[in-house]
Amino acid sequence: MAVIGFIGLGHMGGPMSANLVKAGHTVQGYDLVPAALSAAADNGVTTVSSIADAVRGADAVITMLPSGKHLLDAYDEVLPHAASGSLLVDSSTVDVADARAAHQRAQEAGFGSIDAPVSGGTAGAEAGTLTFMVGGSEADFQRAESVLEPMARKVIHCGGPGNGQVTKMCNNLILGASMIAVSEAFVLGERLGLSHEALYDVAAVSTGQCWALTTNCPVPDLVETSRANHDYEPGFAAALMLKDLNLALSAAEQSGTDASLGRLATDLYRRFNEEGGGGQDFGAIIKSIREHSGS
Repeated sequence: MAVIGFIGLGHMGGPMSANLVKAGHTVQGYDLVPAALSAAADNGVTTVSSIADAVRGADAVITMLPSGKHLLDAYDEVLPHAASGSLLVDSSTVDVADARAAHQRAQEAGFGSIDAPVSGGTAGAEAGTLTFMVGGSEADFQRAESVLEPMARKVIHCGGPGNGQVTKMCNNLILGASMIAVSEAFVLGERLGLSHEALYDVAAVSTGQCWALTTNCPVPDLVETSRANHDYEPGFAAALMLKDLNLALSAAEQSGTDASLGRLATDLYRRFNEEGGGGQDFGAIIKSIREHSGS
């Protein structure tokens, strides 16, 4: 079993670190928020008071942080104190350029590294069923598999440094746009007298089938796993969807990609966040679509 430093013990990092403990690893965890440290300690994590203490003597270091700036700032403390030969694993969702900058800094300091953002939300983090999208060398990917496995349903190597982040933003571009389309379809149907049940029963087994419909349906009482059944308590918050869509849109602009639908999806989630919906599940955007539909 390994010693793992874990930096960032929030809604995702907390349950991820707990699953590593359940698998028999020793986890040295750090977070700026006292409540996050306390919850992690309750789950068997050895909580520490600094990043330096979290990474000292660790075989691997996992970061789960809000942004690229937080990641690069954390590496200012990780790199001087991490044990020689430690593998650096970043599971944050950040800009591709920041991910590749972190890889370069790790390489220059003599460390192996991967970017390994996740899909699955808080439910997947708690259940240990996340999908990890990994960017980095084949050798570093193979080293990381045993560390990631207790937190994962799937661990997929997506190519070189930064390609995990590329995959994550492409996946969430699909997800954000498809949730809007599903929501618009339900609002259109209800305004024309079609029951939610009838639309679901047809679309779920027809060409409209997608994850946003059959796993996280924005209408309650149709799908057991939907956050709509719990007043849109977030599995994946609308604020995070907006963050990911902004990253995808920025990458599209930098690469010269025509992403007209991505731009529209970003604008609609921005509107929903400005209306106060950022703390709700991203499927709650159906409420904004209803509100902006004509009489």
